[in-house]
Amino acid sequence: MFSETALATFELVTVQSGDRSLRSRECGETFHPVVGPMTEAVALHVRQQRLVERAAATDGTFVIWDVGLGAAANAVAAIDALVKQANTGIRVELHSFDVTDSALRFAVMHAEELGYLVPHVGAVEELLAKGESTLANIHWRLHPGDFHATMSAAPPPHAVLYDPYSPQSNPSMWTLEHFTKLRVCLPPSTPCLLTNYTRSTAVRVTLLLAGFFVGCGHATGEKDQTTIASNELALLEEPLDAAWLRRVERSTNGAPLRANVERPCPISPEDWERLINHPQFSCA
Repeated sequence: MFSETALATFELVTVQSGDRSLRSRECGETFHPVVGPMTEAVALHVRQQRLVERAAATDGTFVIWDVGLGAAANAVAAIDALVKQANTGIRVELHSFDVTDSALRFAVMHAEELGYLVPHVGAVEELLAKGESTLANIHWRLHPGDFHATMSAAPPPHAVLYDPYSPQSNPSMWTLEHFTKLRVCLPPSTPCLLTNYTRSTAVRVTLLLAGFFVGCGHATGEKDQTTIASNELALLEEPLDAAWLRRVERSTNGAPLRANVERPCPISPEDWERLINHPQFSCA
Protein backbone atom coordinates (compact mmCIF):
# COMPACT_ATOMS: atom_id res chain seq x y z
CA MET A 1 0.00 0.00 0.00
CA PHE A 2 2.79 2.44 0.81
CA SER A 3 4.42 3.20 -2.53
CA GLU A 4 7.81 4.71 -3.21
CA THR A 5 6.07 6.93 -5.78
CA ALA A 6 3.99 8.61 -3.08
CA LEU A 7 7.05 9.12 -0.90
CA ALA A 8 8.98 10.72 -3.74
CA THR A 9 6.16 12.89 -5.09
CA PHE A 10 4.76 14.53 -1.94
CA GLU A 11 5.95 16.07 1.30
CA LEU A 12 4.30 17.36 4.47
CA VAL A 13 4.33 21.11 5.01
CA THR A 14 3.01 23.46 7.68
CA VAL A 15 0.75 26.15 6.22
CA GLN A 16 0.20 29.66 7.60
CA SER A 17 -2.59 28.57 9.95
CA GLY A 18 -0.28 26.05 11.61
CA ASP A 19 -2.10 23.06 10.12
CA ARG A 20 -0.26 20.33 8.27
CA SER A 21 -0.92 19.70 4.59
CA LEU A 22 0.64 18.13 1.51
CA ARG A 23 2.83 19.71 -1.13
CA SER A 24 3.36 18.22 -4.56
CA ARG A 25 7.07 18.22 -5.33
CA GLU A 26 6.26 17.57 -8.98
CA CYS A 27 4.24 20.74 -9.64
CA GLY A 28 5.19 22.81 -6.57
CA GLU A 29 1.60 23.29 -5.37
CA THR A 30 0.45 23.03 -1.76
CA PHE A 31 -2.92 21.44 -1.01
CA HIS A 32 -5.27 23.86 0.78
CA PRO A 33 -2.65 26.56 1.40
CA VAL A 34 -2.86 29.31 4.03
CA VAL A 35 -5.83 28.08 6.12
CA GLY A 36 -5.27 24.32 5.93
CA PRO A 37 -7.24 21.33 4.64
CA MET A 38 -10.34 21.24 6.84
CA THR A 39 -10.87 24.97 7.22
CA GLU A 40 -10.78 25.48 3.45
CA ALA A 41 -12.81 22.38 2.60
CA VAL A 42 -15.60 23.25 5.03
CA ALA A 43 -15.81 26.92 4.03
CA LEU A 44 -15.36 26.52 0.29
CA HIS A 45 -17.35 23.36 -0.31
CA VAL A 46 -19.51 22.19 2.61
CA ARG A 47 -20.95 25.53 3.72
CA GLN A 48 -21.00 27.24 0.35
CA GLN A 49 -22.62 24.23 -1.29
CA ARG A 50 -25.14 24.09 1.57
CA LEU A 51 -24.59 20.35 1.42
CA VAL A 52 -26.67 19.37 4.44
CA GLU A 53 -29.63 21.58 3.56
CA ARG A 54 -29.65 20.64 -0.12
CA ALA A 55 -29.24 16.93 0.61
CA ALA A 56 -32.16 17.08 3.03
CA ALA A 57 -34.31 18.71 0.35
CA THR A 58 -33.41 16.17 -2.34
CA ASP A 59 -35.72 13.29 -3.18
CA GLY A 60 -33.66 10.12 -3.43
CA THR A 61 -29.89 9.98 -3.24
CA PHE A 62 -27.78 13.15 -3.10
CA VAL A 63 -24.81 12.74 -5.45
CA ILE A 64 -21.46 14.49 -4.93
CA TRP A 65 -18.57 14.56 -7.37
CA ASP A 66 -15.22 15.11 -5.63
CA VAL A 67 -13.00 16.09 -8.57
CA GLY A 68 -9.36 16.00 -7.54
CA LEU A 69 -9.50 13.62 -4.59
CA GLY A 70 -5.92 14.42 -3.59
CA ALA A 71 -5.50 13.76 0.13
CA ALA A 72 -9.29 13.50 0.61
CA ALA A 73 -9.79 16.69 2.66
CA ASN A 74 -12.82 17.76 0.62
CA ALA A 75 -14.29 14.27 0.72
CA VAL A 76 -13.76 13.98 4.49
CA ALA A 77 -15.32 17.40 5.10
CA ALA A 78 -18.41 16.31 3.17
CA ILE A 79 -18.51 12.98 4.98
CA ASP A 80 -18.18 14.60 8.40
CA ALA A 81 -21.09 16.95 7.64
CA LEU A 82 -23.42 14.39 6.07
CA VAL A 83 -22.77 11.25 8.13
CA LYS A 84 -24.32 13.08 11.08
CA GLN A 85 -27.58 13.06 9.13
CA ALA A 86 -27.77 9.26 8.90
CA ASN A 87 -30.88 9.14 11.08
CA THR A 88 -32.75 11.75 9.01
CA GLY A 89 -33.13 9.61 5.91
CA ILE A 90 -30.49 11.44 3.83
CA ARG A 91 -28.63 9.10 1.51
CA VAL A 92 -25.44 10.14 -0.24
CA GLU A 93 -23.23 8.86 -3.05
CA LEU A 94 -19.75 10.38 -2.99
CA HIS A 95 -17.78 9.84 -6.19
CA SER A 96 -14.10 10.76 -5.96
CA PHE A 97 -12.05 11.24 -9.13
CA ASP A 98 -8.29 11.44 -9.50
CA VAL A 99 -5.74 10.37 -12.05
CA THR A 100 -3.63 8.84 -9.25
CA ASP A 101 -4.14 7.73 -5.66
CA SER A 102 -0.56 8.60 -4.66
CA ALA A 103 -1.52 11.67 -2.63
CA LEU A 104 -4.11 9.72 -0.66
CA ARG A 105 -1.69 6.88 0.02
CA PHE A 106 0.88 9.40 1.25
CA ALA A 107 -1.78 11.06 3.42
CA VAL A 108 -2.72 7.74 5.05
CA MET A 109 0.93 7.19 5.90
CA HIS A 110 0.86 10.56 7.69
CA ALA A 111 -2.69 10.47 9.05
CA GLU A 112 -1.60 11.36 12.58
CA GLU A 113 0.23 14.48 11.44
CA LEU A 114 -2.65 15.58 9.24
CA GLY A 115 -5.27 14.89 11.89
CA TYR A 116 -8.45 15.01 9.81
CA LEU A 117 -7.88 11.54 8.33
CA VAL A 118 -7.48 9.70 11.64
CA PRO A 119 -11.20 8.81 12.13
CA HIS A 120 -11.45 7.66 8.50
CA VAL A 121 -8.29 5.62 7.95
CA GLY A 122 -10.23 2.36 7.80
CA ALA A 123 -12.66 3.71 5.22
CA VAL A 124 -9.84 5.18 3.13
CA GLU A 125 -7.87 1.93 3.19
CA GLU A 126 -11.00 0.07 2.06
CA LEU A 127 -11.56 2.66 -0.69
CA LEU A 128 -8.00 2.19 -1.93
CA ALA A 129 -8.20 -1.59 -1.78
CA LYS A 130 -11.70 -2.16 -3.16
CA GLY A 131 -12.59 1.06 -4.94
CA GLU A 132 -15.53 1.71 -2.63
CA SER A 133 -16.44 2.08 1.02
CA THR A 134 -19.62 2.63 3.03
CA LEU A 135 -19.94 4.90 6.07
CA ALA A 136 -23.46 4.83 7.56
CA ASN A 137 -25.60 6.69 4.99
CA ILE A 138 -22.73 7.45 2.57
CA HIS A 139 -21.49 5.22 -0.23
CA TRP A 140 -18.02 6.36 -1.32
CA ARG A 141 -16.61 5.30 -4.69
CA LEU A 142 -13.21 5.93 -6.26
CA HIS A 143 -12.87 6.53 -10.00
CA PRO A 144 -9.15 6.34 -10.86
CA GLY A 145 -7.86 7.63 -14.16
CA ASP A 146 -8.38 10.59 -16.46
CA PHE A 147 -11.50 12.53 -15.41
CA HIS A 148 -12.28 13.29 -19.04
CA ALA A 149 -12.95 9.57 -19.48
CA THR A 150 -14.27 8.60 -16.03
CA MET A 151 -16.87 11.35 -15.49
CA SER A 152 -19.40 9.38 -17.53
CA ALA A 153 -19.18 6.48 -15.05
CA ALA A 154 -21.02 8.35 -12.27
CA PRO A 155 -24.64 9.51 -12.03
CA PRO A 156 -25.40 13.23 -12.50
CA PRO A 157 -24.22 15.21 -9.47
CA HIS A 158 -26.03 17.67 -7.21
CA ALA A 159 -22.66 19.01 -6.05
CA VAL A 160 -19.24 19.19 -7.70
CA LEU A 161 -16.29 19.88 -5.41
CA TYR A 162 -13.87 20.95 -8.12
CA ASP A 163 -10.27 20.87 -6.87
CA PRO A 164 -7.71 19.81 -9.48
CA TYR A 165 -4.29 21.39 -9.72
CA SER A 166 -4.25 24.94 -11.11
CA PRO A 167 -4.54 25.84 -14.81
CA GLN A 168 -0.78 26.39 -14.88
CA SER A 169 -0.02 22.86 -13.64
CA ASN A 170 -3.02 20.98 -15.06
CA PRO A 171 -4.31 22.95 -18.07
CA SER A 172 -6.49 20.23 -19.60
CA MET A 173 -8.86 20.35 -16.60
CA TRP A 174 -9.66 24.03 -17.23
CA THR A 175 -10.31 24.36 -20.95
CA LEU A 176 -13.52 25.36 -22.67
CA GLU A 177 -13.65 21.96 -24.29
CA HIS A 178 -13.39 20.22 -20.92
CA PHE A 179 -15.97 22.36 -19.12
CA THR A 180 -18.38 22.00 -22.04
CA LYS A 181 -18.18 18.22 -21.67
CA LEU A 182 -18.68 18.51 -17.92
CA ARG A 183 -21.70 20.79 -18.40
CA VAL A 184 -23.37 18.15 -20.57
CA CYS A 185 -23.25 15.81 -17.55
CA LEU A 186 -25.51 18.18 -15.55
CA PRO A 187 -29.10 17.74 -16.74
CA PRO A 188 -31.81 20.28 -15.79
CA SER A 189 -33.50 17.58 -13.70
CA THR A 190 -30.56 17.60 -11.27
CA PRO A 191 -29.87 21.10 -9.86
CA CYS A 192 -26.13 21.30 -9.30
CA LEU A 193 -23.55 23.64 -7.77
CA LEU A 194 -19.83 23.58 -8.60
CA THR A 195 -17.41 25.22 -6.15
CA ASN A 196 -13.76 26.05 -6.81
CA TYR A 197 -10.93 28.07 -5.28
CA THR A 198 -10.19 30.30 -8.29
CA ARG A 199 -11.26 33.89 -8.89
CA SER A 200 -9.68 34.02 -12.36
CA THR A 201 -11.53 36.10 -14.95
CA ALA A 202 -10.44 33.69 -17.69
CA VAL A 203 -11.78 30.65 -15.81
CA ARG A 204 -15.09 32.39 -15.16
CA VAL A 205 -15.42 33.33 -18.83
CA THR A 206 -14.62 29.73 -19.74
CA LEU A 207 -17.33 28.37 -17.43
CA LEU A 208 -19.90 30.82 -18.81
CA LEU A 209 -19.13 29.97 -22.44
CA ALA A 210 -19.35 26.27 -21.52
CA GLY A 211 -22.96 26.86 -20.50
CA PHE A 212 -22.71 27.38 -16.74
CA PHE A 213 -24.20 30.21 -14.72
CA VAL A 214 -21.37 31.70 -12.65
CA GLY A 215 -21.15 33.73 -9.46
CA CYS A 216 -18.74 35.08 -6.86
CA GLY A 217 -17.90 32.48 -4.26
CA HIS A 218 -17.04 32.83 -0.59
CA ALA A 219 -13.66 34.09 0.55
CA THR A 220 -11.02 31.61 1.67
CA GLY A 221 -7.51 32.16 2.97
CA GLU A 222 -5.97 35.19 1.28
CA LYS A 223 -8.59 35.25 -1.48
CA ASP A 224 -11.42 37.73 -1.01
CA GLN A 225 -13.65 35.64 -3.29
CA THR A 226 -13.72 32.32 -5.14
CA THR A 227 -15.97 30.97 -7.90
CA ILE A 228 -19.26 29.09 -7.83
CA ALA A 229 -21.09 27.81 -10.90
CA SER A 230 -24.39 26.08 -11.54
CA ASN A 231 -26.80 24.73 -14.13
CA GLU A 232 -29.49 26.90 -12.47
CA LEU A 233 -29.14 30.66 -12.08
CA ALA A 234 -31.47 30.68 -9.06
CA LEU A 235 -28.97 28.61 -7.05
CA LEU A 236 -26.37 31.40 -7.12
CA GLU A 237 -26.40 33.91 -4.28
CA GLU A 238 -24.18 36.47 -6.06
CA PRO A 239 -24.20 35.99 -9.87
CA LEU A 240 -21.62 37.85 -11.93
CA ASP A 241 -23.20 41.04 -13.26
CA ALA A 242 -22.85 43.81 -15.85
CA ALA A 243 -20.05 45.49 -13.87
CA TRP A 244 -18.04 42.27 -14.07
CA LEU A 245 -18.70 42.13 -17.82
CA ARG A 246 -17.18 45.57 -18.23
CA ARG A 247 -14.03 44.37 -16.46
CA VAL A 248 -13.83 41.41 -18.86
CA GLU A 249 -14.05 43.76 -21.83
CA ARG A 250 -11.07 45.76 -20.51
CA SER A 251 -9.04 42.74 -19.35
CA THR A 252 -5.86 41.63 -21.10
CA ASN A 253 -6.61 38.07 -19.95
CA GLY A 254 -10.35 37.80 -20.59
CA ALA A 255 -10.31 35.12 -23.28
CA PRO A 256 -11.62 31.67 -22.36
CA LEU A 257 -9.05 28.95 -21.77
CA ARG A 258 -8.60 26.77 -24.82
CA ALA A 259 -6.19 23.95 -25.48
CA ASN A 260 -2.90 24.98 -27.12
CA VAL A 261 -3.68 28.72 -27.08
CA GLU A 262 -0.98 30.98 -25.67
CA ARG A 263 -1.89 33.36 -22.85
CA PRO A 264 -2.57 35.98 -21.71
CA CYS A 265 -4.89 37.40 -24.32
CA PRO A 266 -8.02 39.58 -24.35
CA ILE A 267 -11.42 38.21 -25.30
CA SER A 268 -12.11 38.06 -29.03
CA PRO A 269 -15.10 39.86 -30.62
CA GLU A 270 -16.72 36.48 -31.33
CA ASP A 271 -16.39 35.24 -27.74
CA TRP A 272 -17.48 38.63 -26.39
CA GLU A 273 -20.67 38.43 -28.45
CA ARG A 274 -21.37 34.95 -27.07
CA LEU A 275 -20.65 36.12 -23.53
CA ILE A 276 -22.95 39.15 -23.52
CA ASN A 277 -25.74 37.01 -25.00
CA HIS A 278 -25.41 34.39 -22.27
CA PRO A 279 -28.81 33.97 -20.51
CA GLN A 280 -27.23 35.14 -17.25
CA PHE A 281 -26.79 38.62 -18.74
CA SER A 282 -29.35 38.80 -21.54
CA CYS A 283 -32.18 38.27 -19.04
CA ALA A 284 -30.90 40.92 -16.65
